[in-house]
Amino acid sequence: MKRIRVVQWGLGAMGAGMAKLMAEKEGLQIVGAIAKRKEKVGKDLGEVLGLGKKLGVNVTDNPKSILKKGEVDVVVHAVASTTKESFEELKLIMEAGINVVTIAEEMAMPEANEPELAKKIDELAKQHRVAIVGTGINPGFILDAQIVMLSAVCHRVDRIEAARINDLSPYGPTVMKSQGVGTTPEQFEKGVKSGEIQGHFGFPESIKMVAEAIGLKYDRIEQIRKPIVSKVARETPHVKVQPGMVAGCEHIGIAYCGDKQVIKLVHPQQIHPHLEGIETGDYINIFGVPEVHMSNKPEIPGGVATISLAVNVIPLIVNATPGLKRMVDLPIPSALMGPTAYERRK
Repeated sequence: MKRIRVVQWGLGAMGAGMAKLMAEKEGLQIVGAIAKRKEKVGKDLGEVLGLGKKLGVNVTDNPKSILKKGEVDVVVHAVASTTKESFEELKLIMEAGINVVTIAEEMAMPEANEPELAKKIDELAKQHRVAIVGTGINPGFILDAQIVMLSAVCHRVDRIEAARINDLSPYGPTVMKSQGVGTTPEQFEKGVKSGEIQGHFGFPESIKMVAEAIGLKYDRIEQIRKPIVSKVARETPHVKVQPGMVAGCEHIGIAYCGDKQVIKLVHPQQIHPHLEGIETGDYINIFGVPEVHMSNKPEIPGGVATISLAVNVIPLIVNATPGLKRMVDLPIPSALMGPTAYERRK
């Protein structure tokens, strides 16, 4: 079996996790790794990942030195969140004639916030005969692609309500800051107004993906960010929260058609929700004929799932037609558990 040749671009927590998983998959061959941090450059990837063995691939900070058509089939890109931040690197990959999987949140549906850049990306991909997709747990799966797939059993869909209730505790200081954890309620409101506190990154992308796939019409999206004020003391390695302080952000995205809600997505995120008796989980409710109600408890772990999705869609994007893809444009992904998993994706 011919293995798919992969370059991992970005070796932070997500990128390193992807590289570790790819190293376990017999259908994948890591042929390059790109990182910015100097302490990683020049070292064998196996050493950087702490695998206890060498992989025969040295980490580089010079992408052009390894992005060569005919030698790389796909790049897994784990660097930024927005389409604008990612564009030049994605452009470089596509111009080299190489397919791309990226976990930049906006790239799950870049048309939502960056329609002109989305058009450019699609044109570049088609020009260079490659495919590109953005994926991740959310956006990219739980609150969009999974909803679309569940709607396949419906005669009619009237409206959708879905929620992802998760635990922020494992995340670092950047995420804590973006969710307002450790602020006072007054500081939280100021942070929302200034844009420093963003809450969830991806509601416009998820709503547009679901609406277009199913055919639900909407004319506007409203986003609401509320502080989750703690009644008890909570602490992680990166933040301390006293009673009366903010433990997280309840972010809600609602798509309206006139005055009617057609899609409502709710994503409350906080540290140690169990301390106030809150269970994490993922919930999808489709109202129509028939109704569909799905629940999963506890939540699907975000980091692990994003890593899995990025790796498991590799054969799908390599075999896709050229252009900018969304998760709903690809065949249903699954875990890659052996050679047949790669063969059946051709």
